[in-house]
Amino acid sequence: MLAIVLAAGCAAERQVKEPRRSPAEVRAQLVASLPAGLTDREGWASDIQVAFERLGIAPTTENLCAALAVTEQESTFTVDPAVPGLPKIAREEIDRRAARLGIPSFFVRAALQLESGNGRTYAERISTIRTEHELSRLYEDLIGQVPLGKQLFSSANPVRTGGPMQVGIGFSERHASERPYPFDHNGSIRDEVFTRRGGLYFGIAHLLGYPASYDRHLYRFADFNAGWYASRNAAFQAAVAAASGMALTLDGDLIVPDGSRGQVGATEAAVRSLGPLLGIGDTAIRQALEQGDRQAFERTELYNSVFALAERKSGRPLPRAVIPRIDLRSPKITRKLTTEWFANRVQQRFERCVGKEAVARR
Repeated sequence: MLAIVLAAGCAAERQVKEPRRSPAEVRAQLVASLPAGLTDREGWASDIQVAFERLGIAPTTENLCAALAVTEQESTFTVDPAVPGLPKIAREEIDRRAARLGIPSFFVRAALQLESGNGRTYAERISTIRTEHELSRLYEDLIGQVPLGKQLFSSANPVRTGGPMQVGIGFSERHASERPYPFDHNGSIRDEVFTRRGGLYFGIAHLLGYPASYDRHLYRFADFNAGWYASRNAAFQAAVAAASGMALTLDGDLIVPDGSRGQVGATEAAVRSLGPLLGIGDTAIRQALEQGDRQAFERTELYNSVFALAERKSGRPLPRAVIPRIDLRSPKITRKLTTEWFANRVQQRFERCVGKEAVARR
């Protein structure tokens, strides 16, 4: 009976095929779902609806509510949210990089007293920044105009997320290189991330723009935080641990970053230990694990053989999705947070949104 109840609960979250609706109908639903006190609800609704349309993602109630839930969690519908204590965070980042490179602090202070492009010194600008977009522009100026800036940042802007969904800028730039950004714009893709239109477009692409076998949006919320297929990969790691008897961190990382250099991480080592039982060699194992950022990994012999072996040893079916166990670390984070905390918080918002829409349809 418990299994039936749980299955029914999960089924409620599976994609339900809805009648095709016009853009105006989608926008109307979004306006009704957005917070009542939000300024320019029609504008927000339009940008979200157009993003779904341009990305070719079905604007089902579940998908719309997923996008709204992440946006509310990340920014409470603020295009460029303020970050508490950002001047201190920015200065500490500069000092930390200088110390790592052995640059004396007086050189740093002298460089920051130089006049920047807007007539104020870099130190003055740092003291008054409120948002990541302001900080990103300041770093861009430092990198482009001050020799020390290039040395500190190696021409790489350290602001990595932005916009109303706090989407990764690196992801957005890769996405735009593979699929042309559909809107006219004068600045860079980085600049677009900090706009409402661009931030929503790339955020929705990151959240929903990849095929996944998940039966709950919960795992997409975890992936939004940890990376595509992280929940699927964490479940695979759990299966590897069950089959091998080796303890593994369920973080969704199947190979060591930049593993092409031949480094073998704990997950790969555990899988290799199963190689003789599976009849799969080390080279084939590496080739399969390198597909961990794609849905195709689920069709590999390795994936299916590991689950079959683990389920025989466990004597029960094993889940194909598990929320990754990751502690969130960032200068912006001042308390202990995890990917599980993030996913569950967004899930609560998602369920309220879906429930509100269900009531409205009655």
